[in-house]
Amino acid sequence: MNIKNILIEVEKGRISAEDALSKINADKTEDLGFVKIDHARKQRCGFPEVVYGENKTPQQIKLILNELFAKNGYALATRVSSIAYDEIKNEIKNAEYDELSSTLMLGCYPDYVPSTKEIVVVAAGTSDIGVAQEAVISAKYARAKVTSIFDVGVAGIHRLFESLEVLENAGAIIAVAGMEGALPSVIGGLVSCPVIAVPTSVGYGASFGGIAALLGMLNSCASGIGVVNIDNGFGAGILAARIVLGKDNNE
Repeated sequence: MNIKNILIEVEKGRISAEDALSKINADKTEDLGFVKIDHARKQRCGFPEVVYGENKTPQQIKLILNELFAKNGYALATRVSSIAYDEIKNEIKNAEYDELSSTLMLGCYPDYVPSTKEIVVVAAGTSDIGVAQEAVISAKYARAKVTSIFDVGVAGIHRLFESLEVLENAGAIIAVAGMEGALPSVIGGLVSCPVIAVPTSVGYGASFGGIAALLGMLNSCASGIGVVNIDNGFGAGILAARIVLGKDNNE
């Protein structure tokens, strides 16, 4: 029960103020010893806590996901290796694993918030799709409507213009690119919505594991571009969802 519904119950005289306070404070945090699960995240931010799977054991990931799923009806983990998933899938039957993005989803995505503009996720090359797909899944988890356009980097920039109408109607665009990271600058000069640039660790030696793309995006001459960390599709997806949804996501 969210806070608004609890207050309605108080207003109608169905529960006391003391009982309401108890309900609001109940189950905010669940201590499993190795983790304190933040069950109030959905009330504060509009979506439940997301599990960062890297450096966690399969058992730890499984336990956290199960608790989040029990409270919300869906749960998401990022950076889950295929080896970890092989152990988890035998114990969680409703787990859906996306190998490209290394994400693990329990249950179905929540319905996206209606009457809001969609997020468009654009990947420069096929090698960037894993990070782009993490952004897609994360934005959907936060109840945003998402579409994706892949393999439209500057090496064949004419491919991008074929989707110009989709880009112009977006509420926010996530541009994912490695190498020199030029794609967000191109898109930023074509559209009026915010552009979130995601540098990837894709490229030859002088790309320095994504640092070249990161610096290129930070130095973009196009306005209205924000940059997240290298390979951070999750952060980009959540930021884009907050841009297009605003406070609607907390209702």
